[in-house]
Amino acid sequence: MKALIIEDELPSARRIERLLEVFDIEILDKLNSVKSTVTWFKKNKQPDLIFLDIQLSDGLCFEIFNQVNISSKIIFTTAFSNYSIKAFDYNSVSYLLKPINIEKLSEAIDKAKDVHQKDEDLEKFKLLVSKYQTEIYKDSFTVKVGNKIKIIKTNEVICFYSFENATYLKMDTNNYIITDSLTSLEIDLNPKEFFRVSRTFIIKKTAIKEMIKYSNSRLKLILQSYKDTEIIVSRERVKDFKNWID
Repeated sequence: MKALIIEDELPSARRIERLLEVFDIEILDKLNSVKSTVTWFKKNKQPDLIFLDIQLSDGLCFEIFNQVNISSKIIFTTAFSNYSIKAFDYNSVSYLLKPINIEKLSEAIDKAKDVHQKDEDLEKFKLLVSKYQTEIYKDSFTVKVGNKIKIIKTNEVICFYSFENATYLKMDTNNYIITDSLTSLEIDLNPKEFFRVSRTFIIKKTAIKEMIKYSNSRLKLILQSYKDTEIIVSRERVKDFKNWID
């Protein structure tokens, strides 16, 4: 059996690859975005099986289906664990909840082999995930200003950054400390609008004023109303960043 791993988180992709070593499955390639996946399918024969992350670096994986007619069996991977998605255990859609363990992986592979995926189930799954996505993104933050609590809309934020074990929210004129970590913000923010460019920065796409080539194949970003420190896209994130910004 030949398989393709489409996953925007490198550790998750490596974990799937490691777990698959006990199965008779050959990994053809590992991809991380809608764009790179569409390009791959235009140049290669379709595999028997695809491990497909729902949220990729440049959008939802379902955008791939709008550009490529996929005949391979698909196992979706997701961090969404709400009741509605779990209910799809009774449908023809095969999926794995992260973090993936070998027992669930084995069950998903068996299901993908034995059960024919129905187009109507795939469409229902797509609508369910898309609806859930729009519901979970954080649209506001509460911050303390003296003795008062202020509500800040997410669309007012330029970037989030960490400094001395604290997380800050940056607006045009003010910075505020928030209780969220950058790791949790990666999940809570809309990935079409925000991107984590390094260990210390998550930036908003529309706040980018300029991009400059930097040393070691990195990029330096100039944001609106932010001049405190340099914002550098880390080398391992540059490729995903370019896919996201396109």
